[in-house]
Amino acid sequence: MTAEAGLPDTLRDLPTWTPGAVELADLELLLAGVYRPLTGFLGSFDTAMVIAGGRLADGTPWPVPVTLAVPAEMTSHKEVVLQDPEGVPLAVLRVTEAWQDPTTGGWRLAGPLEALRAPAHGPFHRLRRRPDELEPVAGPVLAVATREPLHRKQLGQLRQVAEQMNAGVLVLPLLGGAHDEALVRALLAVRRELPEGTRIVPVPLPPHPRDLAVRSHVAAAYGATHLLAETEAEGTAIPVVVPEPWAYDADVEVWRPVARIEPDHVKAELTPGQLDELLDRGEPVPEWFTPPAVAAELAVARPPKLERGLTVFFTGLSGSGKSTVARGLSDALVERGGRTISLLDGDVVRRLLSAGLTFSRADRDLNIRRIGFVAAEVTRHGGVAICAPIAPYAATRAEVRRMVSAVGDFVLVHVATPLAECERRDRKGLYAKARAGLIPEFTGISDPYEEPDDADLVIDTSLLAPEEAVGRVLDLLVEGGWVRTE
Repeated sequence: MTAEAGLPDTLRDLPTWTPGAVELADLELLLAGVYRPLTGFLGSFDTAMVIAGGRLADGTPWPVPVTLAVPAEMTSHKEVVLQDPEGVPLAVLRVTEAWQDPTTGGWRLAGPLEALRAPAHGPFHRLRRRPDELEPVAGPVLAVATREPLHRKQLGQLRQVAEQMNAGVLVLPLLGGAHDEALVRALLAVRRELPEGTRIVPVPLPPHPRDLAVRSHVAAAYGATHLLAETEAEGTAIPVVVPEPWAYDADVEVWRPVARIEPDHVKAELTPGQLDELLDRGEPVPEWFTPPAVAAELAVARPPKLERGLTVFFTGLSGSGKSTVARGLSDALVERGGRTISLLDGDVVRRLLSAGLTFSRADRDLNIRRIGFVAAEVTRHGGVAICAPIAPYAATRAEVRRMVSAVGDFVLVHVATPLAECERRDRKGLYAKARAGLIPEFTGISDPYEEPDDADLVIDTSLLAPEEAVGRVLDLLVEGGWVRTE
């Protein structure tokens, strides 16, 4: 592709590239000056030095590689326009090096960036700020860079440390997950419990290796002098302050330092597992643990399993019976009511959503990605998507699992009916045509089927009647908490 709309004439003939989600976040931070002293994506030598010792080639401390992956055909260009997923050009990369990652074999481009326009932001865009847009604060600034809401324990520790340091407070919600808006709402909901003058600035920072060190560099770019965290780490840009342990005093019913609580009155906070179990069952999160407004946002981000979006993804050879079982499951769930059911059967999808695609490996992968995209949208909105494609390749199935798991739950069912039985059935005559060489790249005959090793359930319809197979899947969903007992 070449760049066109919204560009100066001198740039309209340049090739364009849309980076992945993590690289788009890195691009925004580079353009905003958050990743200073970096001015662009790193080359091979800088990357190797960062991985080996946490420093750029010139000796400047830097915690993680910031690189741009591209397809091989992009490596011959000297300039590339980087755009967002909607095709809006954001920056020009002046390529100084095209290099191959020694670990993955993938290609990378390095070089400085020239900003074209600021990235577009959705909800809470009024809170998004570049570091140079914040008014400087006199004295120490204590930052909290978090991917989780602040509960009563963290709020108490933050107030205590800020008071001890006589510091202003900067809260940086780190965006890059499926529930970014819920995180920001949860932090805004406790604004009154934060020290006066606290600033909240969302930052697009997906998880990185050496995450705490990266957070410290981001916090420093926004003017923080200290970072509040539960543990210390090497290579931080500013000092890390670890608060003293706090717990809930069950005697006087307040959170305070453990040193001030009688040992038999100490009540620890809920573990992440305990919190998830409460939310999965739809039970209220106790007020002693977190403010009600935060609890409400937690429930939005993680609805009860009976109301949560779900994808049930069947995979198996042609003729394995997966469509029959998928339709039976759809009918059974419709009969029970209470959920919106969307059936994405392989043949139906081929005629509509993927009309025009061939049966090459690339097009089969694209077909599964399209199914995964629709299933993820159904799941995002609390429905149940039931998918029944062949989906022969493990990597593509894993891609769909990631897409769906970012917004809800995913269950993989392998319909492991033996090839001989599938071929014996051959209702469509496809196996006969494949054996005769009339259908190239036919799964199970001339193209492989990669059996899943991550299936949540394995069934063989040569050993089970359709009603029994559907019952096995229903039992799994009831046991998992997604479906009520009939």
